[in-house]
Amino acid sequence: MADIEPYENVLDAIPGSHPYPRTSRYHDAEIGIHRRPDGTEVRYAKRRLLPPLDQSEDRDGDLTQPHTVGAGERPDLLAQRYFGDPGQWWQIADANPVLDPRELTEEAGRVVDIPLAGGFPGGRGDRRV
Repeated sequence: MADIEPYENVLDAIPGSHPYPRTSRYHDAEIGIHRRPDGTEVRYAKRRLLPPLDQSEDRDGDLTQPHTVGAGERPDLLAQRYFGDPGQWWQIADANPVLDPRELTEEAGRVVDIPLAGGFPGGRGDRRV
């Protein structure tokens, strides 16, 4: 039976390829390589920095729109509503100053920022709003 290469090795042969899907929060993260003493290479996503909060907090600008949290809402449900993909909850978390994404919706009546398509630093232009 032939040896099967890990997908990372196959991706190395394709210029511009990346191990994370385009919708992942790590898609734009730089991939680092750690070499163990035995020479083995371990690939990892380097630290992902958040966009500046001063831009995401501007409710009067074109980068975000306000959303008033209703009872029972969750970050994934907001992402489904605004982007058509519950896995994009991290875009909303990035636009708001919270450590835990659950903080976004734990209190009904809270106003959170929802990034607009193509308007938030590091965001994608292909999001649906």
